[in-house]
Amino acid sequence: MQAQTLLAQGIATLRDAGIEGAARDARWLIAHALGVVPDRLTLALHDPVTPAQEARFRAAVDARARRQPVAQITGRRLFWGRQFRVTPDVLDPRPETETLIATALEQPFQRVLDLGTGSGAILATLLAECPEATGVGVDLSPAALAVAQGNAQALGVAPRAAFLHSDWCAQVSGQFDLIVSNPPYIGQGEVESLAPETRDWEPRMALVPEGCDGTGLDAYRVIAAQAPAHLAPGGRLIVELGLGQGPAVLALFAQAGLHSCCLVDDLTGRARVALAGASCA
Repeated sequence: MQAQTLLAQGIATLRDAGIEGAARDARWLIAHALGVVPDRLTLALHDPVTPAQEARFRAAVDARARRQPVAQITGRRLFWGRQFRVTPDVLDPRPETETLIATALEQPFQRVLDLGTGSGAILATLLAECPEATGVGVDLSPAALAVAQGNAQALGVAPRAAFLHSDWCAQVSGQFDLIVSNPPYIGQGEVESLAPETRDWEPRMALVPEGCDGTGLDAYRVIAAQAPAHLAPGGRLIVELGLGQGPAVLALFAQAGLHSCCLVDDLTGRARVALAGASCA
């Protein structure tokens, strides 16, 4: 059987399962099964597939039909032009999080703290873009920290990155001129409305913050309370936001004594990032 015939069968299976973007996903999965990069797939579509390749593709299609995210199936996600390993223990790095990266890179920094580092995509990207910088990534999940460490090694930034098992800043010492975070911000009442790929397959602790109010703001309250003590004079705090949370998060940061609080829109015009600064004195 030629690869293009197998691909057509996979597309049909995913369409029957109601997968949006079935053709796109099937192409990613067959490239993974064949062991070729996606942009070289066209050259391989007329080749015959081996039994092992066919079995790998059919298993991947079955997993996607059950709504497992493509990145978890392939184990890879492209973020800021680099490949990152992804497992069910970490959030799938999303394109909108690149707004946080772009905002962070607008000013130089030497020492960065990533709260809730997950896959390590944010920290490793910032260190890769700033070869003189060092950083610390913290997470409450040992499994996530293992993924982050692996990604840092793969990108060649491990000598400049330290990873710490910590509940937010509980085990953090020292000061940083940049603190970043993509914290859990899904409210309790929003969980059931999430896409199955997110609701059923991604780690709940990385989506929904622990707390009693169910609004999704609990993690921001902790960050606002703890992060300023670890900001160097003139340092910046940058966090990703959930839908409509910007004004509330800016208020929390202002109450914590931070200044120059503002929101940054993503490419769709949605307020995606909150930015605040520490006093220079």
